[in-house]
Amino acid sequence: MRVIVAIVTAFLFALARAHNELLPARGKSCFFEDLRANDVFGVTFQAGTRDSGSSDQPEINFYINDPSGRPVHQTFKATDGMPSVTIQTPGRYEFCFSNEASGSKTIDVTFHTVLHKASERNEATIDTIEGQVKLLGRTMDEVQHEQDYIVIRERVHRNTAESTNDRVKWWSIFQLAVVFSNTVFQVIFLKRFFEVKSHL
Repeated sequence: MRVIVAIVTAFLFALARAHNELLPARGKSCFFEDLRANDVFGVTFQAGTRDSGSSDQPEINFYINDPSGRPVHQTFKATDGMPSVTIQTPGRYEFCFSNEASGSKTIDVTFHTVLHKASERNEATIDTIEGQVKLLGRTMDEVQHEQDYIVIRERVHRNTAESTNDRVKWWSIFQLAVVFSNTVFQVIFLKRFFEVKSHL
C-alpha cells in the first residue's frame, strides 16, 4: 500500500504537463500557475512551424512575471529554451509566449511546465522507497520531454530537407532549360555558319 501511495505522490508532486500552442502572427499566449515560496518552476519550450516548405527557425519571446507583474525571467528571439526560476514571492505567476519576433508567421510552440515543490524536496530522501519512486517519476518525465523535443526537431529538420530538395529540383530544371536553349542556339548558329549561299 505504501508503494502505491508513493507512486501516486510522486506523480502528483512532480507535476509535468505537455502543451502545444499555435501562436498567430503578432500574437501572444499567456498561462498562469499558482506557486509557493521556494518552489522551483521551469518551462521547456521549442518553437517550430507546421509549414513543410519552410526551412527557417521561427523565433519567439518568452517571459515569466511574478504576481505583481514584474518580470522574473525574459528570453528574446529564441527558438527553444529551458528556463527555471526559484519562487521568492508566493502567488499566481504568469508565463507568456509572444510571436512578435517572427512577423507574419504562425508558430507552433510545444512546451512543458515542471514544478518541483519545496515540500517535495524536503520530504523524502533518495534512500527511501518513496524517494526512489519520486526520482523514477522525474526521470520518466524528463525522458518524455526529450522525446517530445526530438519530435519537434525532426519536424523542423524534415521541413528543412524538403525545402532544400525542392530548391535543388527547381535549380536542376532551370539548368536543364539553359543547357537545352544553349544547344538549340549552337545548332542553329553552326548550321547558318556552314550554309553555302549560291549566287546565280
